[in-house]
Amino acid sequence: MKSLINHFKESHIPTWINIVQILLTMIVIQQTYQFYFDINAVSASGITTETIPNKNLIYEFAGRTGTMAVISILIMLSQDVKLFIIMFVMNVFREGQETIIDPLYPLANAPVDPTTDLILHIIIVAIEIMALLKLINIFKAKN
Repeated sequence: MKSLINHFKESHIPTWINIVQILLTMIVIQQTYQFYFDINAVSASGITTETIPNKNLIYEFAGRTGTMAVISILIMLSQDVKLFIIMFVMNVFREGQETIIDPLYPLANAPVDPTTDLILHIIIVAIEIMALLKLINIFKAKN
């Protein structure tokens, strides 16, 4: 554990970027758990869960989301700037799409109204873009 902490301390990745990625990964893990194991929460959001095709989509979403979580954890453990750049490109595209989709098609139990959701997503994407630009600058400075 001590060597892992030292690994993070010696990293070229700024602490704030690691914190942002940890938070994003926690959200993705929560989504994965919900879609695999809390089907009642999925139903409460307005998603039909009774048919085989819908279950197929739900479990495929969970699988893809879980894969993103595992890859993100491995990249964070590596503290490799190039891999972080790839991860943040993935984050920006995922959150960028959610910025449009979530306000247009809100869930039945969405925690905020569509306008607030749009504003929050814009803020999240802006933070991710700032992190991505910082990572690109770190990479260029190292090479």
